[in-house]
Amino acid sequence: MPRPITLFTGQWADLPFEEVCRLAAGWGYDGLEIACWGDHFEVDKALGDDGYVERTHEILNKYNLGVWAVSNHLAGQAVCDYPIDERHKAILPKRVWGDGDPEGVRQRAAEEMKDTARAAARLGVSTVIGFTGSSIWYTVAMFPPTPDAMVQRGFADFADRWNPILDVFDEVGVRFAHEVHPTEIAYDYWTTVRTLEAIGHRPAFGLNFDPSHFVWQDLDPVGFLLDFHNRIYHVDCKDAKRRVNGRNGRLSSHLPWADLRRGWDFISTGRGDVPWEEVFRALNAIGYTGPISVEWEDAGMDRLQGAPEALEFVRRLAAIEPPSAAFDAAFSNAD
Repeated sequence: MPRPITLFTGQWADLPFEEVCRLAAGWGYDGLEIACWGDHFEVDKALGDDGYVERTHEILNKYNLGVWAVSNHLAGQAVCDYPIDERHKAILPKRVWGDGDPEGVRQRAAEEMKDTARAAARLGVSTVIGFTGSSIWYTVAMFPPTPDAMVQRGFADFADRWNPILDVFDEVGVRFAHEVHPTEIAYDYWTTVRTLEAIGHRPAFGLNFDPSHFVWQDLDPVGFLLDFHNRIYHVDCKDAKRRVNGRNGRLSSHLPWADLRRGWDFISTGRGDVPWEEVFRALNAIGYTGPISVEWEDAGMDRLQGAPEALEFVRRLAAIEPPSAAFDAAFSNAD
């Protein structure tokens, strides 16, 4: 089977899980990357209700959909974050938020990520996608001056908090795919290098490749794929459009999504600045055979229009396969 094309359900979690299945199947998706929020995949129920995972598979089978990964960005974000505040309260399950004491939130978020690995294993998938949070992201502007020792402590804090989580991932045979993303411990090329070093390059920790976050940082997504080829555990197709013009800045001025004064915005896959054909040729070159997941985000476009359009765009590029022989082999006259 060619690489399956899935729909990430995170931006659809306001809809019942079965309704998202119905929509995705009707558009022609092969499966879902299921978010661990809304009613899509509830970690506590997957572990505490003997019939929950079976019912999830029944719904997927009803619509002829597969699942290769689940995502728990929201709980992962709280594992290392500083500060912990009302933003986290808005996105975390009540059992993780608890009384809101920051260190308590971080510890409960870590336990939630361990349970996510266990729940994923019950579901029969081997990859969990998510965020890590960061205790030092807030220092990114480097003023007041940030001493190197403070940055070192941030990477050490990440390793101290995530190594015990990854131990559980190893125990149950599941891998974690971190989405390289501003606000996380690894948000660009060199912080990814440093993050992998911090945990000793252990195989349980890899990367979810989402090129949209490279575009607005002026990073090379194709070079990233080639350099980290053995760590690409999952691929999300999300696009971004730059509008930096002398007034619109890279940091986007605390303006809302789709405001045309922003210096960049997420946009429907295929309509932005990601060099998608080069990306897919690079995926072929590194031998990536896993799912290709459409993470659809565009605050200026209706998702019911965007999701099927994105699928059509991605499927056309995903169909590019390496040839069985070099084109110039036909020139040879060798016997």
